[in-house]
This record gives sequence, structure tokens and C-alpha cells, in this order.
Amino acid sequence: MFIFIQNLLQLVYGAQILTLRTGPVIEGYQIFSAVITPTQMLILASSIILFGVLWLIVDKTRMGKAIRAVADEPVGASVSGIYPEKVILYAFGIGSAFAGMAGSLISLETNIEPTMGLNAILKGIIASIIGGIGSIPGALLGGFFLGIIENLGIWQIQAGWKDTIAFTVLILFLLFRPEGILGKKNNRERL
Repeated sequence: MFIFIQNLLQLVYGAQILTLRTGPVIEGYQIFSAVITPTQMLILASSIILFGVLWLIVDKTRMGKAIRAVADEPVGASVSGIYPEKVILYAFGIGSAFAGMAGSLISLETNIEPTMGLNAILKGIIASIIGGIGSIPGALLGGFFLGIIENLGIWQIQAGWKDTIAFTVLILFLLFRPEGILGKKNNRERL
């Protein structure tokens, strides 16, 4: 479906690369030996706020409780009066809204093109595996960990190796800590 939508967008709008600019390019701030731009600070601050909102939704609301129940045990949730299909639709809607907001934030920093999402999806999956599948704080921690490791890696070698670094970290986590940083070992395998 993802590839179909990408190709449909290319047919309708063309494959040209566009840029979303909010004003003139502003020089970044020097922090240690790294440079961070105001746009990157906006993206970081917005991401932290969106993380807090998502955590509040999942941890503090009735819908969040229902989402967690369906994620843990769909049959048990349905026995207790929760409609799993309805909850899955709500979760999909919430996830899509957050993905749209993330795409809007990323478009401030990078070029916009029909094929721009695949790399972000792969990095998101890697970050969630590193942090621990099913853990929202783990996904945040995994994203920061992956970003730091990638950027420290390309500090010493060429930037073209960034994806190789990400997949190497993924393989290492899958081999030595498949549950991720904040994930819990699954006791069902022992039974």
C-alpha cells in the first residue's frame, strides 16, 4: 500500500523535489562541537511535547486503558466489554495523527518528495525495536539512542554509512537484547 500511494503521488503531482521554507536560512547555535539550528530545536521541543501528549493519552485516559488491554489480550478485553475492532480503529487514528505531525515537522528540515517516508519508517521501526516494542518511553529512548549512535558514527566515517550503522545496531540488538532497552522478556516462551 505504501509503494502504491508513493507511485500514485508521483503520477498526480510529479516527482520533483520541493522545499518547505518558513523564512530565510538562519545560522545554527554551536553546542560543544555540534551545530543545532532553530528549526531543529523546534522539532526537538515539539517532539518532546507530542511524546508527553501521547503518554498522557495512553497512560491516563479510558481509551488508553482500552488500547493497552487490547494490545495485551484482545480476547480478554472483549470479555470485559471492550470492542477490540473499535479500539484498534481509535489507535490507528491516533497513530496516523501523530505520524502526520511528525511528517510535518520533518518537512521543515528536509526536502519533500514522494519517496521520503520509507527511510523514516525504517528508522522508526529500528528505534522502537531498540527501545522495546510496546514501550512508549522505550521508543523515545531508542530514537535518541539510534540518532546519537548514527551521528557519532558518521563523525568518524562518511555520512553515506549512516543507514549501515543503523542496521548494524539493529542486528546487534536482535542478537543480544531482542526485547530492547526497556522491553520485558516474554515468559510465554517458557510455557
